[in-house]
Amino acid sequence: MREQLRQLRDVMTGLGIHAYLIPTDDFHGSEYVGDHFKSRAYMSGFTGSAGTLLVMEDMAGLWTDGRYFLQAADQLRNSGITLFKMGEKGVPDIDTYLKKHLKEGMIFGFDGRCMMEDKALGYRKIVEEKGAKMETEMDIVNGFWEDRPEISCRPAWVLPEKYSGMSFADKIGMVREEMEKKGADFFLLASLDDICWLLNVRGDDVAFTPVVMGYLTCTPDEVTWYVQDKALDGKMKEYLKENGILTKEYDQIYEDLSRLPSGTSVLYQPSRTNYALTSCLPEEVRRIRADNPTEILKARKNPTEVENERIAHQKDGTALTRFMYYLKKHAVEAGETEVSLADKLLELRKEQEDYVEDSFSPIIGYGDHGALPHYSADEESDRRIEGKGFLLVDTGGHYLEGSTDTTRTFAMGPLTREEKEMYTAVLRGHINLSMAHFKAGCSGVSLDILARTPLWDLGLDYNHGTGHGVGYLLNVHEGPNAFYYRPSPSRRSDSVFEEGMITSDEPGIYLEGKFGVRLENLIVCLKDPEDSSFLYFEPLTMVPFDREAVLPELMTPKEIAWLNDYHEQVFRAVSPGMPPEEVEWLRTVTEKL
Repeated sequence: MREQLRQLRDVMTGLGIHAYLIPTDDFHGSEYVGDHFKSRAYMSGFTGSAGTLLVMEDMAGLWTDGRYFLQAADQLRNSGITLFKMGEKGVPDIDTYLKKHLKEGMIFGFDGRCMMEDKALGYRKIVEEKGAKMETEMDIVNGFWEDRPEISCRPAWVLPEKYSGMSFADKIGMVREEMEKKGADFFLLASLDDICWLLNVRGDDVAFTPVVMGYLTCTPDEVTWYVQDKALDGKMKEYLKENGILTKEYDQIYEDLSRLPSGTSVLYQPSRTNYALTSCLPEEVRRIRADNPTEILKARKNPTEVENERIAHQKDGTALTRFMYYLKKHAVEAGETEVSLADKLLELRKEQEDYVEDSFSPIIGYGDHGALPHYSADEESDRRIEGKGFLLVDTGGHYLEGSTDTTRTFAMGPLTREEKEMYTAVLRGHINLSMAHFKAGCSGVSLDILARTPLWDLGLDYNHGTGHGVGYLLNVHEGPNAFYYRPSPSRRSDSVFEEGMITSDEPGIYLEGKFGVRLENLIVCLKDPEDSSFLYFEPLTMVPFDREAVLPELMTPKEIAWLNDYHEQVFRAVSPGMPPEEVEWLRTVTEKL
């Protein structure tokens, strides 16, 4: 059993806590969290980006989704923690488990700052029904995490309008219009990506997500940013002053919320606002629980952002295509490994102008490691690349012109018939979704079947969504747009597609113990110029697919025509940034099938 688990139970006993929940969230509901907030990883040893730990006197369980089943099983071995595979038949979710095991008089606790209100209210209902009590003002782990990192406080910086495409004044005007429609005179915003989008600022407080720790409130007359003063230099303070943006210290918001006048109408999104914040609101205020107005405004990329994204993908495509050349010509001979290849790709990305950082931790899996959808190589698991089989590479970069997320599966040498059949089926699904021409009003639930059909025809499937929204130099996973065939509030796959939305198209197949194939482009939603009641997708990603893995006889003429046209676009986009010998190679690998 992990020593941390023993320590936690000792503290729980002393405090009279019978069940304690540790989510992955920070104070802002961020997907990726800073080191200060990695309590769940510290406690359990499981390092995946999604998961929740529940500890009771006689059990400890970790719930995570299909992306991490294999990784969690490995990291939780001999820890004293049971893995609960979310969504699997016969596996109870946390709510169901609590309903069965909480008893009258028990105390159920968590840190309310790290629990979003919608989740907390669900737990409160369960607790009340069971005759138990809920304690939300304790960060128990902090008491014995001796070397816990401080909350990040890195410099904030302004994103110029030539990149954002819209001024702060225009954005706040749109937000206030939405507030008026909803009858709100006070808007509470706690999600970091929404705040940075609205203010046209960026930072470095969360790995792979260039955001600034803070909260924001807006009234018809004032905007206040609750931010660590040390993060603001003279240039940033001047920008804030010019735009009439007030600042207060990060933690001051809790007291200010508690002093709101009676009758104030407060708008906030329960799924992205922590329970400690909303618990501060006086009983006399009117709560308007709705989506942040910023969410949909941010998802509809403006024309400047879309054009900048094309530039970002041209740069990133150049780096990735040069990486593909290196893989094919030198990687095996040079003795490259999964870890060293991540360094090589980072080196190539850094050569591109206006590169900022990676948009997520690289996923590079050789052989059966490719069957782990979110595999992350480390010193223990690192594998040398051989001249056979598949190498799956899922990576992305942030540039001033936008964010990328691309997956390619490369043939490193001879392939089996099965490997080629699986690659071709995934490629066909990817192409079918990319070719969609659809009536306005369609959602990801409507369109997801296009990507899955070639695999479903074989009796196969993949245990993740087909696509997610992508932010502009913000979160690489952004709502509300997504592709998934099963409606789900957490995935928001019922969100209607609109012009300017950027979404990933990434079907895959994972054969445990053998190999994995995933192919991903980012696609932008555009209006049909001949009939605006219809929409279509345009690929932004400019990286070749591996023709060595394709079985053309299994593809339709329409699919082959799309692939040939796409490869022509790739050649035009990335060849200007490549050395002559690489251009000649690229000409060969993008030839028509």
